[in-house]
Amino acid sequence: MKKITLYFMCMLYAFSFSQDIELETFATGFSSPVNVKHAGDDRLFVVERAGVIKILNSNGNTNTTPYLDINSLVINTGGEQGLLAMAFHPNYSVNGFFYVNYINNSGDTVISRFTRNGVDTADSGSEVILMTISQPFINHNGGDMHFGPNDGYLYISTGDGGNAGDPGDRAQNLTLLLGKMLRIDVDGTSNGNYGIPPDNPFVTNSAALDEIWSYGLRNPWRFSFDRSNGELWIADVGQSSREEINRVSATSPGGENYGWRCYEGNSTFNTTSCPAMNTLTFPVAEYTYGGSPFKCSITGGYRYRGTQQSSLNGLYFFADYCSDEIGVVRETSPDVFQLTIEDRFIGEGFSAFAEDINGELYTVGLDSGAISRIVDVLLSVEEETFKSVKMYPNPSDYILNFDATGSSIQINSIAFYNILGKNIKTVSGFTNQNISISTKNMASGIYLVEISDVNGNKDTRKLVVN
Repeated sequence: MKKITLYFMCMLYAFSFSQDIELETFATGFSSPVNVKHAGDDRLFVVERAGVIKILNSNGNTNTTPYLDINSLVINTGGEQGLLAMAFHPNYSVNGFFYVNYINNSGDTVISRFTRNGVDTADSGSEVILMTISQPFINHNGGDMHFGPNDGYLYISTGDGGNAGDPGDRAQNLTLLLGKMLRIDVDGTSNGNYGIPPDNPFVTNSAALDEIWSYGLRNPWRFSFDRSNGELWIADVGQSSREEINRVSATSPGGENYGWRCYEGNSTFNTTSCPAMNTLTFPVAEYTYGGSPFKCSITGGYRYRGTQQSSLNGLYFFADYCSDEIGVVRETSPDVFQLTIEDRFIGEGFSAFAEDINGELYTVGLDSGAISRIVDVLLSVEEETFKSVKMYPNPSDYILNFDATGSSIQINSIAFYNILGKNIKTVSGFTNQNISISTKNMASGIYLVEISDVNGNKDTRKLVVN
């Protein structure tokens, strides 16, 4: 398993911290992957830009038959066009509905619904188009989608329509759906194949479109909800000065104006005919465009809320597509945030992050075609101490042995986790330090084995079960 070590050390700030993580390659061979979602189970659904969605199973294997193939509907010329994202209906396990965001052969954004026709396949002929948004240029399409964890409505990010500097001032125009965060009720029909949530902020404003939840965005390529508290995090790609990250409270009534094209991040861009500065919502974190390595396009991620990497809890992960760097934003005190960018991974081309059913995080490499899991190095902090503990055979067919008889370590428990971080079983209460555990009933695949001693020290190892 390939491992890439990151050292996150705060620079340029008075408050310093360090954070060591690894990227473990979970699966490879995808063609320009741009989005990954789960459907409420341990599978990951990988969206490829050309119009194909593939199922990645918890053992790291990819189904040979695509879940969905709509290549014929999608413009496939690369860049910011193509199939951009998907989202599963909150009641997907019952109704089989999921939603996609793609650029059609006319160059316009399409939001539509499809229906599964089996456990591992969807009906490519089941499309129901909810909305089509005219795109004046080929870039700045936004493209992400998530269902709100607290309200069940579908949130959709749209870019300002493209070209430099938002020449049509579309992001500030409430009569257009461009440069916005939209919020719709997919179970309603008041607007044809969808409805308008009654508490959307502009439903009583005749000079604004009812679908708009917030506005003033340039190209919100990726956004996410914090599964712990429902906060909305939006990464907005900048023009030529700032890449920004916005955060919105879960109790927000909507209506935020993030300021583009009046401001780029916290910097003035073009304030002609702009609203007062105190009416705008500014980012909680930003970094500078350019530099060396060259930074130019933020890829938003998630705030870590998994269970396997406790020291990562609360960190918001992001990347820059152009520089291949990964960074984090940490909340150092209530509503005070600190951004750190570290290290570079040439050849990845980070297009997205992914969160699995257990809250574990993954990176998505557009250029590498790889899905990699974020793992805390501290899981192996006691590696030197545990070196004398033998674990064999690996790969294992039926029995896994642990031998600590020649060690000062006294093993207290041994836990097995699948690659998505789900605990498979835990064994404890050992009467001696020569231990044999059956793996006969474990599915073939890759596992993490956590060995704990009586003093609370832990060592984590990779196991392959045949």
